[in-house]
Amino acid sequence: MIVWGRTEGDDPLVGYFLVPADSPGIRIEETWNHAGMRASGSHDVILNDVAIPLDHAVDLRRPEEWNEDSSLQIAWMVGLLGNLYDAVAHQGRDWFAEFARSRVPTNLGAPLSSLYRYQELLGRIDALLLNNRILLQDLIRRTEEGAPPPASEAQLLKYLITGNAIDAVALAVEATGNPGLTRNNPLERHYRDVLCSRAHAPQNDAVLTHAGRIGFSQ
Repeated sequence: MIVWGRTEGDDPLVGYFLVPADSPGIRIEETWNHAGMRASGSHDVILNDVAIPLDHAVDLRRPEEWNEDSSLQIAWMVGLLGNLYDAVAHQGRDWFAEFARSRVPTNLGAPLSSLYRYQELLGRIDALLLNNRILLQDLIRRTEEGAPPPASEAQLLKYLITGNAIDAVALAVEATGNPGLTRNNPLERHYRDVLCSRAHAPQNDAVLTHAGRIGFSQ
């Protein structure tokens, strides 16, 4: 496990410690009971007098040194989170498409997919997800080439990508109504999961405020 911590003393260092998960003194309290992303099992890990070798302090720095350029780390973090929530949206999209193809209301006598409204909605969803694919591919390409975007720009990408993912699943929920919200179908879980992106740091207000502050300073 990678644990963020600090050393003792008059000049403490902060950073990452590598802690073997089977070390004596570790216990897990199953506190994770969120509305969404329940499968992540993000419970609390309690460490009580856990001993690790000195070389397991993998990246320790003075606190002010963590304020240095972090564009590479943030770019990879945004790529990870963006792909995660985009994948949730794709699952919601695929369920909606299959629902519309297979649902044949009695008064219609044809699948919902034959209706202009559903065709237009799926087109809107696919447009949002296409936008995400282009943004993510560009982000990963630039980062792999050693030229990640500035941290503020990468954070705006997180805002855009997760917003598109939320909007895509919300459109599917709105179009399907009660079937989309019942726990018998997976769409309501996809909706709960994708909404968790709003709570995943950096949150939208911090992203936009930071970008606006930089914009006014230029």
